[in-house]
Amino acid sequence: MYLLPAIDILDGRAVRLAKGDYAQVTVYNEDPVAQARAFEAAGAEWMHVVDLNGAKSGVPENIAVVERILAATSLKVEVGGGVRSLEVIERLAQAGVNRVVLGTALVRDPAFAQAAVEQYGDLLCAGIDAKEGDVAVAGWREGSGVAATDLAAQMSALGYKHLVYTDIARDGMQTGIEREAYERMAAAFGHPVTASGGVASVADIERLAPVAASVEGIIAGRAIYEGTLTVEEGVAACRVASKEASRAD
Repeated sequence: MYLLPAIDILDGRAVRLAKGDYAQVTVYNEDPVAQARAFEAAGAEWMHVVDLNGAKSGVPENIAVVERILAATSLKVEVGGGVRSLEVIERLAQAGVNRVVLGTALVRDPAFAQAAVEQYGDLLCAGIDAKEGDVAVAGWREGSGVAATDLAAQMSALGYKHLVYTDIARDGMQTGIEREAYERMAAAFGHPVTASGGVASVADIERLAPVAASVEGIIAGRAIYEGTLTVEEGVAACRVASKEASRAD
């Protein structure tokens, strides 16, 4: 289990949305590259990046910013938001991205989702964002009528080995983690999942420790920016949870 501090990029700036609402934007850093450097200096090894412009429009608009982050740091970077073509995946792969998250395309273009995983394999990650168990698409603005657990099982069958599950109702709200949701998703997916949405403090990471075998990583954004969780605390708590899980095995 490891921490992934999050940078959501909107119009070239590091921001956070409340519950995915583009009308509720808080700008935390005008320079995402400087923010990434700060995360690395604090001990992070991974970082989660979302191109919010791309998630909304369907065409990634901040790849150049991601390329600058990769050039300026040694972080492992996971990127999502508007990735809906093999050409975009290839550009991100060439830039040195460690993981590419597909979201809306999983629902709207299953043929692409299959072709992508066949070509890029472990580079890819299924991104499932849900509200009350229903998958949301198009930058969280639309429901899909697909159950999150059903989509997770489908992606596992296609060959996906990584999955980010975001609880939209909790995202950016610092309301705490619902541990059982990630257990359910991991069971449906057949592999550990990355938890996203609701982290308010190190206590939330500790709350996931008993199910660390079901959790690959934990994404935290607003809590870090607003000081209720430090990167150092998060990294340390994830390491402790992983060691305890290893001893339990």
